[in-house]
Parts: sequence; C-alpha cells; structure tokens
Amino acid sequence: MMDYSKLATPPACVADFCLIPIGTPTASVSNEVAAVQRLMKASGLSHSMHSAGTTLEGSWDDVMRVIGQAHTLVHENGVVRVQTDIRTGTRTDKKQHFAEKVAKVESILAADSKDGENAS
Repeated sequence: MMDYSKLATPPACVADFCLIPIGTPTASVSNEVAAVQRLMKASGLSHSMHSAGTTLEGSWDDVMRVIGQAHTLVHENGVVRVQTDIRTGTRTDKKQHFAEKVAKVESILAADSKDGENAS
C-alpha cells in the first residue's frame, strides 16, 4: 500500500483566486483588496491583480500559504467571514509563467487582425 503521507505537492503552480470578505459594513471591498495586494507584493511571488481576483504563481506550498495568509490578514482587519474561490493549475512538461500564456493568446489574436488587413 502506498504511503500517501510522503506524497509531495507540485513544485510549481498557477492559482487564480478570488477572496470574498463577507459581512463588511459597506458593499465596497477595495480596502480589503488593497490589503491583500500589499501581502502579494511582500510575498515575493509572481502575481497579477485583475478585476475579479488575483493570479499567483509559485510552489504549491508557497501559493497556498499566501492565500491562507490573505484570509488571516482580512480576518485581522475585522472581517469575521472570508470565502475564497481558487482555480489552480500545474504542469510537468515545461515551466511557463502565467504572463507567457496570455502573451501566446495575444499573439494569435494579433495574427488574426493582420490576416484581416491582408484580405482587404
């Protein structure tokens, strides 16, 4: 029987997460988002904020630790309940920064517009 307690976590991952503070005094959560973004910067991990969350890249353990720290930070700022949606991806065939994925799609779209110019 396999000893699952010795099974390692992936060496690298990209996680897209949306932390949702519940029970804030107003509908705005910009102060909580700003606090989490300060944590992201201090973490030293690659990250990028977008309109509905943050993309974070690093080892599985580091990424999950920082997301957990974001929960603690928001709790310490007076929010009693925090919910987070996380989508995480790993791959073993090559290293690829999350910005490279976006750049690849953007280059395909750029080629589409060039093809349209050539057709006229």
